[in-house]
Amino acid sequence: MEIAFCRIDDRLIHGQVATVWSKVTGCNRIMCCSDDVAKDELRKKLLLQVVPPGLKGYVVPVEKAVEAYKNPKYDSFKTLFLFTNPRDVVRAVKGGIPFKSVNLGGKCFKDGDTMISQAVAVNGDDVAAIKELVDMGIEVEMRKLANDPKVNAMDALKAKGLI
Repeated sequence: MEIAFCRIDDRLIHGQVATVWSKVTGCNRIMCCSDDVAKDELRKKLLLQVVPPGLKGYVVPVEKAVEAYKNPKYDSFKTLFLFTNPRDVVRAVKGGIPFKSVNLGGKCFKDGDTMISQAVAVNGDDVAAIKELVDMGIEVEMRKLANDPKVNAMDALKAKGLI
């Protein structure tokens, strides 16, 4: 399986992903990787309904995404991986998916979070996971839109005094 792109966006598939990111990455598959979302039949059904025409979509637990990545049966897949949080990306990498770069595209604000960009709010667990990804040699960059300039996530965390 070829990695087309890896993005963290708690909305998973939405307008920008469906119309821009899927085209820019040249993917033929979109894999939403989340244990919680995979258990939520309604959300899963809604996500699969918005997969762009001509692409195939999946909503799977993180462990199943790792298994699929390793399965030679899926070698023809050029996959856009979507995650809801950085901790799940760490799990996927430790499981064997060799992401070189991760796009931190959107995380909604929740009580106790800190906004590090217009579209990204993080909590302590997110900060630790981002740091862990960077320590593994993985680029973590922030862009809301594909044509936006890349912003180093560590620089954004430092600017907010989070690391």
